[in-house]
Amino acid sequence: MEFAKWQGLGNDFILLDGRPERWPAKQLADLASRICDRHFGIGGDGLIFVFKDDRGMVNMRIFNADGSEPEMCGNGIRCVAKYAYQRGLVSQTAFPVLTRAGVMLPKLILDGDRVAAVQVDMGEPVLERDRVPALGVAGTRMIGEDVQVGSERVTATAVSMGNPHCLVFVPDVAQAPVYSLGPLLERHELFPNHTNVEFIEVRSDNEIAVRVWERGVGETLACGTGACASVAGSVLTGRTGRLVRVNLPGGQLLIEWADNNHLFMTGPAEEVFTGRLGAAFRECTFADNGQLAKE
Repeated sequence: MEFAKWQGLGNDFILLDGRPERWPAKQLADLASRICDRHFGIGGDGLIFVFKDDRGMVNMRIFNADGSEPEMCGNGIRCVAKYAYQRGLVSQTAFPVLTRAGVMLPKLILDGDRVAAVQVDMGEPVLERDRVPALGVAGTRMIGEDVQVGSERVTATAVSMGNPHCLVFVPDVAQAPVYSLGPLLERHELFPNHTNVEFIEVRSDNEIAVRVWERGVGETLACGTGACASVAGSVLTGRTGRLVRVNLPGGQLLIEWADNNHLFMTGPAEEVFTGRLGAAFRECTFADNGQLAKE
């Protein structure tokens, strides 16, 4: 079975061309965690299945390195869009992609025959706390709210971009408590589905720097939905304008919160290498206890 390794700003994924239903549902988590293992597998932040459904629409399903299945991934969908175009799954430069968060609309930006970047209409940010979800009064927003995290209190904002994000503004992102507060906020009781966590330094009206503690993964070099959520939170708290360059450890994204209330994300996606899964993945399934067992 062939695979392709892709990355968007260092957020890396293994792409498989096919439906995940080829594996029993209970085994997908084990498959993802083994393939994403950086020592015994290919290595990646996530495993993405790319396929066309019965209507001919491109679909993506992503599984994190720990086997959990998030709703969406901004860096991942840029990789999927470029992959689908280059592999001939689509001929258009703009087309819909179905995700667990709904239909997303990527558009390839060409430089001659080369795909220079991918812009994605990420849709409207979800701010009502019961839809993020974050516990509290339904219909209200969690913006600049004090949250007790262990022995500390932080001021946090909650935004969903199809998946939940908790935003914390810091004076210096390099010194942000990503590894101490990130996992505590990820599984804080406020967030019943757990959450991604962004630590944000505002550098000007049109530039921020962000570090991400990603739900089910840990710190990653970039997060597309997290960049969008960070810009939404920066605008809502009066810190920036609506067109913002987002600096992440893996590179830069351009995010615009347009007049139609949609967030548009523009950034790169690159194929790193291709290969074929070895016998351990081709010829075996996973027993109920997670161990390899011959078919």
